[in-house]
Amino acid sequence: MTLRPLTRGVALALALVLVAGCSSQSAASRCYAKALPSRGEGSLAWGANPGAARKKSLHNCALYAERSGGTPRTCKVVLEQCK
Repeated sequence: MTLRPLTRGVALALALVLVAGCSSQSAASRCYAKALPSRGEGSLAWGANPGAARKKSLHNCALYAERSGGTPRTCKVVLEQCK
């Protein structure tokens, strides 16, 4: 069974929209950092450069650690990488 050209085009467009929607980071956000507290939830944040990713990750780590009953003042960056 073959798809009609219009149906094939719609299927392709839908697939591209779904793939593009899965990427929540812009093309400029190529670096990420992961920060973890000694207790509680940590965070993973994206940024345009390592410093921005680190800053966002530490800020989010403190928020998430506090919300989860952890220790927000003990957040440390454990992973930092740029693609």
